[in-house]
Amino acid sequence: MPQTPDYIRIADEITDDVRTGKVLPGDKLPSIADMSNRFKVSTSTIQMVYVRLEALRVIRRHQGKGIYITDPKTWMREP
Repeated sequence: MPQTPDYIRIADEITDDVRTGKVLPGDKLPSIADMSNRFKVSTSTIQMVYVRLEALRVIRRHQGKGIYITDPKTWMREP
């Protein structure tokens, strides 16, 4: 059985944290280096996580300021 790639697993975990309220809209995410240490993966994997989350509109990058969680109403579907 194929294993889910790390970048998808981590992106899903962050998305779940938003859905459950562990992470709130407007919260700033840690740096790529900090996330790399937290999840024990390479910085390129975390870059892929952030690219995926940005494509899904879960996060928004602000050049020179950081990466922030967006309002889930803009991307989360009702069940």
